[in-house]
Amino acid sequence: MQAIHKEAKEIDRTVSLMEVCGTHTMAIAQFGIRAMMPQNVRLLSGPGCPVCVTVAGYVDAACQLAQRDDVVVATFGDMVRVPGTDRISLDSVGNHYVVYSAADTIPLARRTSKTVVFLAVGFETTAPTIAATIISAKEQNIKNLLFLVAHKTIPPAMAALLSSQKTRIDAFICPGHVSTIIGAKPYEPIAEKFRRPCVITGFEALDVLEGILMILRQLRRGEAKVETQYRRAVRYEGNQKALAVMREVFEECDADWRGIGRIPKSGLRLREEFADFDAERVLGVKIKRGKPDPRCRCGHIMQGLCLPPDCALFANQCRPEHPVGPCMVSSEGACAAFFKHPPTLNGLA
Repeated sequence: MQAIHKEAKEIDRTVSLMEVCGTHTMAIAQFGIRAMMPQNVRLLSGPGCPVCVTVAGYVDAACQLAQRDDVVVATFGDMVRVPGTDRISLDSVGNHYVVYSAADTIPLARRTSKTVVFLAVGFETTAPTIAATIISAKEQNIKNLLFLVAHKTIPPAMAALLSSQKTRIDAFICPGHVSTIIGAKPYEPIAEKFRRPCVITGFEALDVLEGILMILRQLRRGEAKVETQYRRAVRYEGNQKALAVMREVFEECDADWRGIGRIPKSGLRLREEFADFDAERVLGVKIKRGKPDPRCRCGHIMQGLCLPPDCALFANQCRPEHPVGPCMVSSEGACAAFFKHPPTLNGLA
C-alpha cells in the first residue's frame, strides 16, 4: 500500500482502473481495497459478471421453456433469480433444476423422457466445460439434451468500452479465471490500439494490490502493455486444450450485452456440426432483448459510468432479498458487492 500511494503521488491526475471479473469485484469489496486507494485512484466494476450481462430476453426465453410440460430447464444456481422482462425469473416460474456442472445434464437427460435444456451462460471460463459436455453427449448419442447458448467473450467487450465516448478507463485489471483459459496474448491488441495498461491478477488481497501497483507504475512511465501478476495460473498462450475444445464446438458471433448493447464478435454460438443440440433451432426459441426495469442502472454501472450507490434503487427497492437488477442478484455483481461490503471513502458509503 505504501508503494501504491507513492506511485499515485507521481501521477498528476485521477485515474480510473476497471476490473472485468466478478470474483475481482467481490475481492475488492471484501478486502476493503477501494477504501484503501489514494484519492486519485478510482476502481470501477466492468461487465465481468456473466449473469449480469445476460439480456432480459434470454431470461424470458428460459422462463417460457420452463413452463413447458415436455421440457426440463437445467441451470447453474446463479441464473435462478436473474430478472427478465417485468422482473420474471426462473425462481418465480418455479420449474427448473439446478446443476453444479454442465456434465450433470447427461445423467439428468438419461433419467427423463423430457427434453433437458441447459442454460449455457458464461465467459471463456465455462465455455470449454460446456463444449466438452456437448461433445460427450454427441458421442453417447443423447437425443433429449439441448443447450440455450448465451456465451460471451471478454476482450471484445473491453475494446467496446474503450471505443465508447461515454466513459474514461485508464487501465484494466484483467480477469484471472478467464485468463487461465485464453492467456495473456488476447489483451495485447487492446493495450496497443488504445494505449491502456492491462494487468492480469489473482484474487487474494495481495494479488489485487500488486496488480494495481503494476498498473500505476505503467501509467507513471507512460507505458501500455500486458503484464501478468497471476503467473502461478496464467500462461501467455493460455490453456490450449481447453481452447481447442471450445473452438471445436463454438464459433464467434455478435452478441447483445445487457445494458451495453450489441458488441461485434463478442459471443459464441454452436457450430453447424452441433446444430442438433441448439435449443433455438430445435425448439424454435426466439431470444429477444427483452425489457428490463428502466429504473435499474446496472448497464451504467457495468460501463463504469456510475457506482451502485448512484442508483436510486440501490439498498432501497433493490436489495439482495428483493433484487430489481442482475447486479444485485449475482454473488459476483457490483451492487451485491457494495451492499455486502460498503466502502467508506469519498462519500461512497
